Amino acid sequence: MRIVFKTSYDADIRLFKHNAQAFWYILLIAIAILLPFLVSDFLIGEATLVLIWSICGMGLMLLVGQTGQASLGHAAFMAVGAYSNVIYQINFNMPFLLSFPLSGLTAGIAGALVALPTTRLHGIYLAIATLAISVLTEDLIVMLEPITGGVAGLFAPDIEIFGFTFNRYGNPVELYWLVLAITFVVVYAYRNILRSPTGRAFAAVRDSEVSAKAMGVNVARTKMIAFAISCTITGLGGALMGHFATVFTNETFNLIISINLLLIIVVGGLGTIHGAFFGSIVFVLLPLLISVTRDTIGSITGSGSVTIPGLESGIFGALLILFILFEPMGLYGRWLKIRTYFELFPFYRKDMFRRQKSYLKTERTR
Repeated sequence: MRIVFKTSYDADIRLFKHNAQAFWYILLIAIAILLPFLVSDFLIGEATLVLIWSICGMGLMLLVGQTGQASLGHAAFMAVGAYSNVIYQINFNMPFLLSFPLSGLTAGIAGALVALPTTRLHGIYLAIATLAISVLTEDLIVMLEPITGGVAGLFAPDIEIFGFTFNRYGNPVELYWLVLAITFVVVYAYRNILRSPTGRAFAAVRDSEVSAKAMGVNVARTKMIAFAISCTITGLGGALMGHFATVFTNETFNLIISINLLLIIVVGGLGTIHGAFFGSIVFVLLPLLISVTRDTIGSITGSGSVTIPGLESGIFGALLILFILFEPMGLYGRWLKIRTYFELFPFYRKDMFRRQKSYLKTERTR
């Protein structure tokens, strides 16, 4: 077990805890870059989808896992990012390098406007408010048919950067590398936000708003900043999702997408960047596993492939409930327990990861 002795504030906020950790992450980045040479184009497409969902998951993770604010409406900000990105390119002839960051900024501004009247809400009331926003966004897309295309939707053009074209079907490998580069930038920015005073203010608000106020944190402003940054990241993921889907409508970013985002961060592990990636891998690969299992059982029994309506949704819902009840730290938390067990064996104790109360006695009735 590696023990790090922190002798300065810089050691506490450094990007990597030690050189060994930096080595493993650099190795992971090298594998991600070389992945197209190791697997088929189909799996590269699935890997691209995992990265896009990871970006969206990091957006929600910043709000729910880092700031402690519930949200069931982040699909609306994915829609804002996707629609604004395509509208900027088609109606204003903007290149992707300009429309893409602007789409994230547009989603961030929308999130800040939503946060203004909702910063005083807590728990289920905040979740209901964001849920209503998600439902209203679907109706708003239909009403703004001259701009959004209504129920017919919009067609996302190919991404063009310095004469190079990126398309899901034409050159999936190049699209994967582009999304991977964007993911690196988002992860680096996310990590630096957490190391900044703003990130520490997020954690203070999450742990106790009363204590945060006592330390001089402006809770309302911190929540609004968290909403804005969270929606900006989610909007960037939505813009990439629009290009990946090629065609999207008001039904593409519905309430189910918001629930799926919540599933990703809970199953992956709340409050960690790793959790967004682990949850996205489960969310993307589980339907493939279900499909392969269903076809295998059908071929063995001779009944053919039988489609059960609502099977995937039922499995996702059961998975979410099981993780909340038995492993609230998610997949990343389970990995930490396994790693710690082998590092400390035979001195490992189960009480090391005892579930703690996430509230103070003064905030139980809020």
